[in-house]
Amino acid sequence: MNKIKKFYKKVCSYILTNRLFLSYVLISFIGCILVKQFTIGNGLGIRSVIVELGLILVLGSFGYLIKPKNQYKYYFSLICFFTVLFTINSVYYTFYSTFASLGELATVSQLETVTGSIFEKIKLVDFIYLLMPLVFHKIHKGLRSTPYYNYISKVEKGKLCFKKTLLLGLILVGVRFVFATSNDYSSIAKQWNRSSVVERFGMILYQGNDIFQTLKPKFNSLFGYEDALKVFNDFYGTENTEKSSNKYTDIFAGKNLIFVHMESIQSFLMDLEFNGVEVTPTINKLAKEGMFFSNFYPQISTGTSSDSEFTLLSSLMPAASGTIFVSYYDRNYITIPKLLKEKGYTTFSMHGNKSTMWNRSKIHPLLGYDKMYFEESFDYTQDDVINLGINDKLFFKQAIPILENIENTNNNYMGTIITLSNHSPFNSIDKYGEFDFSDTFEVVDERTGEKEQMTTNYLEGTAVGNYIHSAHYADLALGEFIDYINNSANFNDTIFVFYGDHDAKLSRKNIEYLYNYDKKTGELLEEDDPNYRNYDSFDHDLNKKTPLIIWTKNKQLQRKINTQVNDVMGMYDIMPTIGNMFGFVNKYALGHDIFNKKAEKVVIFPNGNFLTNDIYYRNSTGEYKILKENVVLPENYISNYLEYVDKRLEVSNAIVVYDLLSEKSLEDGKSMEKEYDKKI
Repeated sequence: MNKIKKFYKKVCSYILTNRLFLSYVLISFIGCILVKQFTIGNGLGIRSVIVELGLILVLGSFGYLIKPKNQYKYYFSLICFFTVLFTINSVYYTFYSTFASLGELATVSQLETVTGSIFEKIKLVDFIYLLMPLVFHKIHKGLRSTPYYNYISKVEKGKLCFKKTLLLGLILVGVRFVFATSNDYSSIAKQWNRSSVVERFGMILYQGNDIFQTLKPKFNSLFGYEDALKVFNDFYGTENTEKSSNKYTDIFAGKNLIFVHMESIQSFLMDLEFNGVEVTPTINKLAKEGMFFSNFYPQISTGTSSDSEFTLLSSLMPAASGTIFVSYYDRNYITIPKLLKEKGYTTFSMHGNKSTMWNRSKIHPLLGYDKMYFEESFDYTQDDVINLGINDKLFFKQAIPILENIENTNNNYMGTIITLSNHSPFNSIDKYGEFDFSDTFEVVDERTGEKEQMTTNYLEGTAVGNYIHSAHYADLALGEFIDYINNSANFNDTIFVFYGDHDAKLSRKNIEYLYNYDKKTGELLEEDDPNYRNYDSFDHDLNKKTPLIIWTKNKQLQRKINTQVNDVMGMYDIMPTIGNMFGFVNKYALGHDIFNKKAEKVVIFPNGNFLTNDIYYRNSTGEYKILKENVVLPENYISNYLEYVDKRLEVSNAIVVYDLLSEKSLEDGKSMEKEYDKKI
């Protein structure tokens, strides 16, 4: 009993003489829990909690080396730092569904063109962390009105408190790492899945690790260049990159090529109609006439549209940190425009936005585009703007004479047309034109048995309704363009590739409103309702697929390619697939020709998730969803694919970060191989 009393007195004494420090610890710790809870939904995960408490103690321990009357400034500075850290990451997660990276600070300049999208999605809870310094300052004022600081300055043993607190913090962090798994260490080392790092190790360690991962490549002569070269040589020394041969080989040799980048168009739109009117009649028609890939998935990170552009043109993955277009634009990449230029093609890009958006004015020439047509190439007024720039209808209308001139003055050409109107926040309702969302249904009066016709516009004004309305406008604009192409005397030798660049960034709740709204009650259906459609987080991820269509007005060619391909396909598969059709090959492509029967049918996502024809695997949790009935996974199926995914993400990031496709690096790689051959 005496021992318990002594221990109790020591605890009370410690609390009374360390109130400022403990306030700092408690406020910071609560902030860590809240930011995880409001983002990944796992605020109290024991693995991250241990690390965060340990790091808070480690950082706080240095306050004991400061005189008590000045400790407030140190702890207040730390809390302000955490406040900024948590607020930025909370807002960033709201918009991108991942956490912020130092490497993406360079992309802040892009916010001027997407401000509306951010404010559309932002939540009040994203700013709850601003209370942290206010609460701490209030506690400090209360302590200052008492003899606390004078008393502490007399009794506190600063160096001893520093050592004990530092040791306790290091022990907590050390315990976590002692029991860490190989997957834990891998997630830190590669940081592809940021949510997984935060869930396993907490926000503070994630951010510190991110700073290290971001700065490391800046000193590539000191860190990792030779290791990256070895990874590169080992991968391409064993990977079969031979040109495939199938019934589509060279089918488009000598033809022209135009990519049409369809902003935020998702495939589920193709299945929707209201009052007999299809949401995407143009895309549906193109899919029926051309080659339609029904399970096509973009592979984007925080670079969204720019990631899609890059992966399509290079068959490499987005960067693990930062974005290619801003952080790694000055590297050498092997791209579709460059390979076709070697065949005598003229190349161009076209977009109704500012040339500075996603740094396109700098990176497009480096990707191989000869000519670029941005907003300054078009005549329009502010009334012609939808969201970020010139509306699609006017954009296509003014693009036509440019395309006609390119057609008439060049033997062969390749270009990319980037649409814009269907960009979030989808709120230019007055400019989208009419679209009737109304739904008429019959209800029976329970008392009289009489039937009554009712009408509802339940989607009007909702996030998903605005998106559908916007997509319908974009599809009609595309339809006017296709009508012109079909009626023109030109473009008989031109192949068009239409692709959705990424999903609309709508939440699962938004989409579920479309699927499970009960028109009669005005509420969402209950799960036990027979009409309820189960739409879990796996379904939501799988619903992010976008259309990919290869089409031509040339009827003879149209008949040869008219088919639907149901295998899963990623953005990185476009280059090898198109390359086989046009007669060029990139031996450093990570994707595969989708018609090569020997090639793997797997989509790798930048966060380590992967999709095959059989399963969708979520890397952060190790959970997966089997996509077909009666599928029995072979032994080591998942582990083999995890290794497959890991290797490709690693080699892609090595290429990007260390510029391994530059002439110097390729020569260095050959020299390294020769030295290795001598040794063996």
